[in-house]
Amino acid sequence: MKRILVLGAGRSSASLIKYLLDNGRMCDWRVTVGDVSIDNALQKIGSSDAGRAIRFDINDTDTSKDIIAAHDIVISLLPPNYHPLVALRCLESGKHFLTASYVSDELKAFDAEAQRKGLVFLNECGLDPGIDHMSAMKVIDGIRERGGVITSFESFTGGLIAPETDPENPWRYKFTWNPRNVVTAGQGTARYSHKGRNKYISYPQLFRRITAVHVPGYGNYEGYANRDSLKYIETYGLDGVDTMLRGTLRNEGFCSAWNIFVQLGCCDDSYRIESVSDMTHATFIDSFLPPLPDCETVLEKVCAHFSLRPGSDEIRKLTWSGFFDETPVGLTQGTPASILEHILNKKWYLRKEDKDQIVMWHRLKFNVGHEAGEIQASLVATGFDDIYTAMAKTVGLPLGIATKLIASGSVRQRGVIIPITPEFYTPILSELAALGITLAEKRIR
Repeated sequence: MKRILVLGAGRSSASLIKYLLDNGRMCDWRVTVGDVSIDNALQKIGSSDAGRAIRFDINDTDTSKDIIAAHDIVISLLPPNYHPLVALRCLESGKHFLTASYVSDELKAFDAEAQRKGLVFLNECGLDPGIDHMSAMKVIDGIRERGGVITSFESFTGGLIAPETDPENPWRYKFTWNPRNVVTAGQGTARYSHKGRNKYISYPQLFRRITAVHVPGYGNYEGYANRDSLKYIETYGLDGVDTMLRGTLRNEGFCSAWNIFVQLGCCDDSYRIESVSDMTHATFIDSFLPPLPDCETVLEKVCAHFSLRPGSDEIRKLTWSGFFDETPVGLTQGTPASILEHILNKKWYLRKEDKDQIVMWHRLKFNVGHEAGEIQASLVATGFDDIYTAMAKTVGLPLGIATKLIASGSVRQRGVIIPITPEFYTPILSELAALGITLAEKRIR
């Protein structure tokens, strides 16, 4: 029997835990779900007899060490800053470690010891990062097998809402993963390459520099650059590529409206605002605007400051979200980012009947001899409800399938790794396709 420990029972865990429980009896697994909230863990286990729920606090050193030591495979869905501590305890007790999060420098430092102990420390095995890597490498390896040399790689992924969900919502967006990360996304400087030159986008410019994306059968979108695309040149083995760009996908019009919050400073999480308990939605926005004596309302001030018409798409989005209302914020304290998150969540929370949607798109240009070619590939997944979301499916199922591969002894690699080789992407993408999550490839030329 393999003993599997899932740490974290938050919004992205439901599909992973269900997959592990459903496969538990057939694969001879015993699944433990640990969370600081025992109620969250119990809810995810439900009535299944293949698992149990426990209270787990990684900061409780002795207890967390004992719990990790009692299992064979540990999957961490905790906040990323806790992954190195979980991984360290796995290293000490000789347990495999999996996560959907990016590989940090702290985790990379465990590589040699993990290899020596014969352990798999698998990272970036969710959606983005995760399915994006695996689906991209499948296309890349296919081009190489035909003798092709890749000259350009672009990839965008977004968590959106399905077309039938909340039709009055002009943003076409709701929170389907950590809301604070959504609000603070993109801060820093984005790095990518375009036609042989490295390019840099500062945060104030990020939502103005967008890429148009068309996904056949689904429509038009816009993407903004992720923080560091350049490091994936080495990861994907694309030395010499002219263009390398990875980014986040949104529906058309999102970025220009979101840019208002960025320019005002509403996404700053580094300081606390005074007298939040006295604020309304409108006075929160007004606190970031300069004095504009000729304007009477906050709406007029925003229009004047950003040279927008009252009927513009950007103003329509802010109006729908209630930013010009005298509704109390409803917090006693907070940073600009936490207040913005709180206001948005009043309209952006997923209701029971809502369905989210994941959209992923790759474009690869290449040469085979003297002939130029282009392949576009896309993946679209739709959620079931506010628990079994497309986000939960596409983050959790790759981790679940990878767990099965490791538990069965099918994985040869050891150390700190990401799933970019055929021993991972072939079985994972195949099983995802059987579960209705399929990458569609199209040769453009």
